[in-house]
Amino acid sequence: MSENTSREVYSLGHFKLHASDLLREIRASGQPLWLTINGKGKVVIQDAASYQMLNQVDDLQSLIGIRRGLADVAAGRLTSVRSFEKEFRKRHDLRRRAR
Repeated sequence: MSENTSREVYSLGHFKLHASDLLREIRASGQPLWLTINGKGKVVIQDAASYQMLNQVDDLQSLIGIRRGLADVAAGRLTSVRSFEKEFRKRHDLRRRAR
């Protein structure tokens, strides 16, 4: 087995031959394992505890964004939908669609 790094990469064939050892390594390190198929990264295997932690981080980031939005509303920092759409279309070089 190779040293634990933040990005272990193995072929699917290697994983099939050494699944027990690799799963033990994933559980011990908490780091994901990337699997390649035909030389291209296709699958990531991760232990359940690390996966759940990522979900909790996503939830926390969502709550932080909601709180920022509510603070903006409370402080009167508002943008109309029309102004937002105009700026968004300009920034992304989008033409106004016909109605």
